[in-house]
Amino acid sequence: MHALVVAVIAGLAGAVQASSLFPFETVQLGQADIGNYSALNFGDLHAAQPNNDTPSCRAWPGSQDWPSDAEWKQLNITLGGALLRPVPVGSVCYQGEAYNAGTCRYLVQQAGRTHFWIDDPLSVLTQWPQGNTCPAVLNAKGNCTRGGSPEYVVNAASVKDVQVAVNFARNKNVRLVIKNTGHDFGGRSTGAGSLSIWVHNLKSFEFVPEYASDVYTGPAVRVGAGVESWELFNHMADHNITVVSPGGSTVGAVGGWLASGGHGILTSKYGLGADQALALNIVTPDGRFLTADSTTNQDLFWALRGGGPSTYGVVTSVVLKAHAPISVTSMPVTFSVGQGTSQPASPFPDFNFTSPLNFTDFNFTGFNFTFPNITGFNFTFPNITGGFNGSLPGFGSPPAALSSVETFWKGVSITYRFNPRVIDAGGYCYSYIYSLGNNSFSFTSSASIPGLDNSAVTALMQPLYDELNAAGIKATMPTLSTFSSFPYAGGSPFRQTGGGDSPVNTRYRSRLFPRANWADDGLFARTFAAIRRAVDVGGYTFHGIAYGPTLAVAGSPGADSAVNPAWRSAVLHGSLMQVQPVALTAAQARAFDADVEAYVDVWRALTPGSGAYMAEGDPAEPNWQQSFYGADNYPRLLDIKRRYDPWGIFWARTTVGSESWDVRTADGYPNSQNGRLCRVSSA
Repeated sequence: MHALVVAVIAGLAGAVQASSLFPFETVQLGQADIGNYSALNFGDLHAAQPNNDTPSCRAWPGSQDWPSDAEWKQLNITLGGALLRPVPVGSVCYQGEAYNAGTCRYLVQQAGRTHFWIDDPLSVLTQWPQGNTCPAVLNAKGNCTRGGSPEYVVNAASVKDVQVAVNFARNKNVRLVIKNTGHDFGGRSTGAGSLSIWVHNLKSFEFVPEYASDVYTGPAVRVGAGVESWELFNHMADHNITVVSPGGSTVGAVGGWLASGGHGILTSKYGLGADQALALNIVTPDGRFLTADSTTNQDLFWALRGGGPSTYGVVTSVVLKAHAPISVTSMPVTFSVGQGTSQPASPFPDFNFTSPLNFTDFNFTGFNFTFPNITGFNFTFPNITGGFNGSLPGFGSPPAALSSVETFWKGVSITYRFNPRVIDAGGYCYSYIYSLGNNSFSFTSSASIPGLDNSAVTALMQPLYDELNAAGIKATMPTLSTFSSFPYAGGSPFRQTGGGDSPVNTRYRSRLFPRANWADDGLFARTFAAIRRAVDVGGYTFHGIAYGPTLAVAGSPGADSAVNPAWRSAVLHGSLMQVQPVALTAAQARAFDADVEAYVDVWRALTPGSGAYMAEGDPAEPNWQQSFYGADNYPRLLDIKRRYDPWGIFWARTTVGSESWDVRTADGYPNSQNGRLCRVSSA
């Protein structure tokens, strides 16, 4: 894609006051519901003592303290039938009662193009933490077992459902996990022997044209915990507004993404996802339903914005800032070197888009378009047959093919060194460096700049293209035009459909590279050499996202939150990516980890005091307390965790307080969730 400009017409709807709660939040657990059913009693924070009142391990299926079938049945009655016991969907691929060859083929070949995996109550999109005990594969061998998947799932439709699940798990000593869409690279949404709270269907939304508090006055939105990014984009279009949201269309808009910080195209313009939160409704570990904002439960309000997911309770809804409609221009840089390099397939295989295409020439009814440089965005064009003046210039033009490997790496270095100029203009750069084998590499980058007109974008980006050409890389400045279907266009007639996702064993190891590493020539050279070595020698894919969510950009109340301070000085979020093979033994997995960690350790040495983004980080991250949260933040977060959750009922790998517990696996597979959760004696 050469250039993508989004034109929008400003304007906000009339004033209406927000209700304090969604209808599903008014349905709450009361004493009349509990009666003599002691398993649903609320917790007593004053009586509980950390590390003293909880057994050494969580209850385990078959253990003496595991709830009986009668107790699970009673729980289901209390929940009105919302208690599920789903089997792994991959079971249809294995010989046995569930075997169905046709359904298995659908899962393997077609389900990833649909919303199937996102809508499944058990599945997570990264399978290795579950233990790979039942992957959906053709000609499957062996048996399918539940592995690290939950035993039961509460399909939450109300706050009461969440409260019932939390109280039952706490009182019966059952491991508890939280899941929305299953976008989880570190095994934090699954767990063997657990009860899962599935918030995926809490889809409520409200636009608040005039929201007022002591820290913010202006338009806002109230978003249910189950709303996905594509759904939020459609709400933006309906109300002619912009809301900071994940780039991946099926990522939850206010779940672990926001709780961990949350980046997106507008990060340098408006801040992180966590910076947008004005109020959060939450069921806390004692089972009570609270609001956390700038004047109420202020410690929770601070912690919930960047202090990690699955830690302080179950968030049911969030109030977010809403911004006026904004235009976004996307400018690509793509080149490759070596044998076998090829251009990524165009989503328009029947057309050559080396010149601008005028959309008045085509009937777009029912088409779904995926723009590869803006990941996760799928667009549905409803019955547009004419009168559409937008264009998509130069999409699909081939990348520059280089003859010199050194020229390739020089071009990548030039592009990354230029990124702070895009960031300072409020922009966001999204890139990949691929090792293709045989000394062949491919680089693709897209700079997305919001709120600038064509002349300003040209003035900003032309120096990059000039420098690339001077280095021997043919790079032509795209011809800018207007393309008004981009999802940030308020009032757009276009609708997203959510797209599809499939389970895959992707592993991320990441680092937030600070601006200081770009300001000094020698330090930048060493930093870039460390990135290059991981791709060139290690063979890993490097994923770089450049943005600058400074304190000034975060504004009020975002600047006063638990967001990792490393975010505030970062100019690049860099990750090494790999797909972890399904059949690795524990020893092989440890060797796998050691190999990639050797490269990331060099990054850490070059960025002392910085950190990493937990949602796209490594569950084996060393010194994760400092790396994911910041050395100054972590003690305060741990104090809040212990005050609100002395039982440790909310636990997930590398979340605050998680060092007190660990999963005991049968095979010793590192960071697997396929085992019993027990206390760490030295914690």
